[in-house]
Amino acid sequence: MTRVVFLLVPQLHLLDLAGPAQVFSTAADQGLGHTLHYAAEQPDVPTAQGIALRADPVLPSLGADDLVLVPGWRSHSLRDNGQLAPATLDWLRAHHTAGGTVASVCAGADALGRAGLLDGRRCTTHHDVQDELARRYPRATVVPDVLYVVDGRVVTSAGIASGIDLALHLVAVRHGPGAAARVAREMVVYARRNGDEQQASAMLRHRSHVSDAVHRAQDLIDARYDARLALTDLAAATGLSERTLTRRFTAATGLTPLRYQHELRIERAEHLIAHGTTVESAARAVGFQDARMLRRLRARTGASPSDRAAQGS
Repeated sequence: MTRVVFLLVPQLHLLDLAGPAQVFSTAADQGLGHTLHYAAEQPDVPTAQGIALRADPVLPSLGADDLVLVPGWRSHSLRDNGQLAPATLDWLRAHHTAGGTVASVCAGADALGRAGLLDGRRCTTHHDVQDELARRYPRATVVPDVLYVVDGRVVTSAGIASGIDLALHLVAVRHGPGAAARVAREMVVYARRNGDEQQASAMLRHRSHVSDAVHRAQDLIDARYDARLALTDLAAATGLSERTLTRRFTAATGLTPLRYQHELRIERAEHLIAHGTTVESAARAVGFQDARMLRRLRARTGASPSDRAAQGS
C-alpha cells in the first residue's frame, strides 16, 4: 500500500485538495493500493471557500513509497499565509531525504521551498505568484506557464485544477499510463493534460472523446499493445461490426485501431531506447518481429533528439 498524505495549511483551496484526492481515491477504488491521510498542525483547518476540514495533528511516519502532497492556499503574496512550523518542514524534508516523493499544487510550492526542496530544481506554481516564488528561492528554476514540472522526486503544479493533472501523472508513473487512463475516464477527465511536455502519453493523448465503445477498444489495445490483435476480436468485444468500429475509432481518435497500437509500440520502444536498449531489442520487446518495421514507423513519425542520439551510439 502507498500512503498519500495531504499536508493541509490554513486557507487552502478546496479544489487544490479535492482534485488530487479524488484521483488517488479513484485509483484505490480500482485496486491500485493507495490510502489517503490528511495531516495538519491543528485538527481544524479553515479553507478559502469557508468550510473547515478535520485533519490529524500528528504527522505520520512515512516510508519511501509514500507521497506527501501540499495543496495551495489563498494568498496575494506567498508571505501572507502558509506558515509552517520548523518541525513540520523538517518532517517534509526528512521524507524526501529518505527517498520519498513530495508534491505541491499552486502556492503549496512555497512549503517545499521553505523546506529547502526547491534548491537546484525546476518547479512551477500558480501564474500569480511565479515571479515571487523565483525571488524567494533564487536557487530554483521556476518554469512559467506550464501545468506541472517533475524534477526527480519533487513534483510541483500550477493553479487549482492542474493538481488533477499532477495526480494522474503520479498514478501513471507508479501504475502505468493505462491505469491513469482508467482513473481519468472514471472521473470523466478524458482530456488529461501533460505537464510541460509537448505531448501526453499516447494512451492518454487520444482519450479526449466520449465514445464508450472506442474507450473499450482502447482499453483492450492498451493492455495488449505488444500482442497481435485481430480487428474481429476488437469488434466482438465492443459489440460492433469491424467497419463500424473502425469508423467510430477513427472519428474519435484520428487513428485506425492499428495505427493507435503502433503509436503505443513506438512510444514504448522510444522509452526503452532512451534508457540504453538497442533498437533491435526494443522492437522485439514491443511486439515487432525485428527492427525494420520499428525503424520504418519511427522514420514516418520523426524521432526525438534523444532517439537520434541513441541511434548514433
